[in-house]
Amino acid sequence: MIRSDTNKITTLSQTKQHFEILDGLRGIAALAVVTFHFMEWAYTDPSKNFIGHGFLAVDFFFCLSGFVIGYAYDDRVAKMGILNFLISRAIRLHPLVVAGSVLGLLAFLFDPFGGHPEIYSAGKIILAFFCSVLLIPLPVIADRAFNLFSFNAPAWSLFWEYIASFVYTFVLYRIGRSYLLLLTVLSAVAICFVAYRSGNLLGGWSGPTFWDGCARVSYSFLAGLLIYRSNWIIKNKLGFLALSILLLLAFIMPFSKWNWLSEPLVVLFYFPLLIALGAGATLTNGMKKVCIFSGKISYPLYMTHYAVLWMFGNYYTSHKPSAIQLTLIIITGQILLVSAAYLVMVIYDVPVRKYLGEKWKERLVK
Repeated sequence: MIRSDTNKITTLSQTKQHFEILDGLRGIAALAVVTFHFMEWAYTDPSKNFIGHGFLAVDFFFCLSGFVIGYAYDDRVAKMGILNFLISRAIRLHPLVVAGSVLGLLAFLFDPFGGHPEIYSAGKIILAFFCSVLLIPLPVIADRAFNLFSFNAPAWSLFWEYIASFVYTFVLYRIGRSYLLLLTVLSAVAICFVAYRSGNLLGGWSGPTFWDGCARVSYSFLAGLLIYRSNWIIKNKLGFLALSILLLLAFIMPFSKWNWLSEPLVVLFYFPLLIALGAGATLTNGMKKVCIFSGKISYPLYMTHYAVLWMFGNYYTSHKPSAIQLTLIIITGQILLVSAAYLVMVIYDVPVRKYLGEKWKERLVK
């Protein structure tokens, strides 16, 4: 019994070489999301927002997640077992879900620039907070635009990441490539339907658009997994900077009446192409540290930034800063949010994940 558990621990502890450029691109996508969230307050008309398609970074995350999970777990999830796989994913993801919820609650209660926490009962606030911590969708706070997760809006994509992990461990890792391709094609049809019906792929974060999130994660996660299993890796010499520019082009493309067509094309073909290129690109030694840092900071930044965004939104609405002031605020805010995310990662996320991982290993050998 001890030998069997020790083998499980060894399997859990095994790590594979990272695709550093893909890690770096994840950080670029996270910065794009943060910039988009700042700018959507300043420009409620998306056509005037220079990064009006920054929300598509989430679809890139989903596609990258499918590729990375396939690469990391396809050959060992059976040995790990379902429970060990799901626990490992929770240890990796959930500490920052909690941190983002706590920061969001504090911003809701103590926002110096506005908000109306006093109109909500203590019971409703507590319930919304625990639902946010436990990733249970509950769009009930009007002051938070009826987000699925009132105190950490970006958590909607983490909810679907968890669903994808469950489906992967119960279904996807067991099926062959032909069935995976069929599911990917069916999900592509769903993506096209959502885009045509809504005019864009912006949904997934609210109650009325809940199932849009399902379509978005389904296609992109499956596409990423299909890229890995099909070995669709394109050897190239583009490098991190060139691929970063190519990724940013998707986020800054014009916002128009043709979004129902342009956005699915990006999600269906362009992002999978970038994943294939990123996995096969050559990384220079000078950019390696940049990519590693970018990858490490991406998830903490994504999961902790939105508390500040609500305060920024209330400040912008009440103070109406000039264009110069707004530019300085957004640039400074980006720098401070990256710095804060780094501190959260070093002081909280890494130590907590290490502690939980060690406790889980100790439990396995008992």
